[in-house]
Amino acid sequence: MTAHHIRHVRITPIAFRDPPLLNAAGIHEPWALRAIVELETQSGLVGINETYGDQSMLDALARCADALIGLSPWALNDMDARVAALVTPPQQSSEFLGVQVSLAPGTHVSKTVAKVTSAFEVAMLDLQGQLANAPVVDLLGGAVRNSVPFSAYLFFKYAEHIDQPYAPDPWGEAIQPDQLVAQARRMIDLHGFKSIKVKGGALPPDQEVAAVIALSNAFPGLPLRIDPNANWSVSTSLKAMDRLSGLLEYLEDPAPGLDGMASVARECNVPLATNMVVTDWAEFRKNAEQGCPVNIVLSDHHYWGGLRATLRLAHLCETHGLSLSMHSNSHLGISLTAMTHVAAAVPHLSHDCDTHYPWQDDDVVQGGRLRFEQGRMRVPAESGLGIRIDPEALARLHDNYRNTTIRNRDDLAQMRRYDPTFSGIQPRY
Repeated sequence: MTAHHIRHVRITPIAFRDPPLLNAAGIHEPWALRAIVELETQSGLVGINETYGDQSMLDALARCADALIGLSPWALNDMDARVAALVTPPQQSSEFLGVQVSLAPGTHVSKTVAKVTSAFEVAMLDLQGQLANAPVVDLLGGAVRNSVPFSAYLFFKYAEHIDQPYAPDPWGEAIQPDQLVAQARRMIDLHGFKSIKVKGGALPPDQEVAAVIALSNAFPGLPLRIDPNANWSVSTSLKAMDRLSGLLEYLEDPAPGLDGMASVARECNVPLATNMVVTDWAEFRKNAEQGCPVNIVLSDHHYWGGLRATLRLAHLCETHGLSLSMHSNSHLGISLTAMTHVAAAVPHLSHDCDTHYPWQDDDVVQGGRLRFEQGRMRVPAESGLGIRIDPEALARLHDNYRNTTIRNRDDLAQMRRYDPTFSGIQPRY
């Protein structure tokens, strides 16, 4: 084993405050879960990453950790093979109609190999960058942009959680259209975003459509999009589009399944985006075989298999004439930085990326919270990812994890604390 081979793999589960954000599956729990990955070499270099923190993911990471001992940070293909050999998820169908649908495709068991591969790959690329004295973006082909644009990500929300375990967040309630406009104004004032996304599927469609119209009036010229997370039927989607004609940049996952999306596409001239029906290579092929009713793929390196896989996806999108942007879930600065590196290396980035980062108020990186500049995140020029872990912050967030009973995200169960009759069946509208 040489000085640069991996000698230790550390996986630290963490929890951080998450506001009561509404979505099609229910409502966010008060604590979001993530896992911090650290790969330490014989020479003491440490490569880092951030990934999902549900118990099933922690188990999968632990199962594969020992297989990385003695591996060179450059041996990405070897790492891929070792992970695939150790993580063999059962084949399961992903039927959407009439069932409770996960809004986060990365939680599906079929994505386990890709998730674990990505978790270790980013940390290995961080090590590679440190060894080569180059930023990760240079390992991906070099930056085509010096900063990456992100969108204001709006949520309908309650003022605070049931049994609020900490001080209320500063955003307040957002149920009515004027409250969502106020939320958008605050987020844009704070971060300078140049586009707006609304997480829909949570309230009656007429109420959500009215909110989008109010946003269009309040922010003329800013690109708008809404994501009902497959909680609208085809007919409801088309009725909503009649009212929103000319106002949307794109419509994300309005109806369930690829067939539902295709039915909307046949009757609607608004581009359709997804992070629900094109989430792996097989689903990409199905979309292409149907003539690409989904025009915009929202990638997520966490469940597509990493940064290299994201570049392959970008090439495929360009080949098939599809647009590409990026999906987000609740995350901290390491995920945001990795996303920024790969987005900066993708020439075919067509739309501002999603990010939940403004909704979080803590982090594990040295120097504290990262800052957007006019809605954009600068690509770090330092070696590797360009960020390092703050040990005290990591310990504090690990204590949060140890002190909460949450071990798997469950928006449905959390919503049933507010409304015991809430079914979670989709589509509801």
